[in-house]
Amino acid sequence: MLKTALVTGGTRGIGLGIAEALSAAGWDLALCGMRPPDAVADVLGALRATGRRIEYWRADVGVAADREALVAGALDRFGAITALVNNAGRAPRVRADLLAAGEDSFEELLRTNLQGPYFLTQAIARHMIETGPHDGPARPAIVFITSVSADLASPNRGEYCVSKAGLAMAVKLFAARLAEHAIPVYEVRPGIIATDMTAGVREVYDRRIADGLVPERRWGTPADVGRAVATLVGGQLPYATGTIIHVDGGLTVPRL
Repeated sequence: MLKTALVTGGTRGIGLGIAEALSAAGWDLALCGMRPPDAVADVLGALRATGRRIEYWRADVGVAADREALVAGALDRFGAITALVNNAGRAPRVRADLLAAGEDSFEELLRTNLQGPYFLTQAIARHMIETGPHDGPARPAIVFITSVSADLASPNRGEYCVSKAGLAMAVKLFAARLAEHAIPVYEVRPGIIATDMTAGVREVYDRRIADGLVPERRWGTPADVGRAVATLVGGQLPYATGTIIHVDGGLTVPRL
């Protein structure tokens, strides 16, 4: 049976790692991002080389009209969405101390990182319920990519931490609400992952990782996250809705 995953922010960083893992596992993909189609043509071409159907929409998940167009377009082209991976998100444009940060950055991050995926999930969940029952091989699933910052405090990017903590609660809410419809909802919490988002702090975290911040003593990769997501949407963790999967090399393991 055909399986289609909608992956937000799926053409770069963690999202691309997820898209690569899913396409390799036999998933067709509906991807969205902020860049125009010609700017992601090479990425889309590489994904299509796997033989899967790959479609792309330019959409800002923090804008209601864009979300509506994305959902309508994906359903029109694919007919159904089997899995939703809420990956799109942004970091603060400027890291600012908690006592100095302004409201504009807070509003931007909450809109993109929390409000957008919250209401996109609402729309996709309604679709999944309408296409039920869900007891076959193409059983639906929803995954939220949050962050260790949902639990670890960084006072120089408080708005990011708040947005991810809110997203972690959204996982619990949707897991509780959708369980009766046999739609599992999972949370994946990446740690320090090597992407363009973390490029600006590369040297800082190189030193901290070498000093033991991460027990596995290495940066995480988008592929690490992609493999976790492919496992979840592939139905390999049943009877576990609401589960948090840490992909952080042991960063959040309490230690003496």
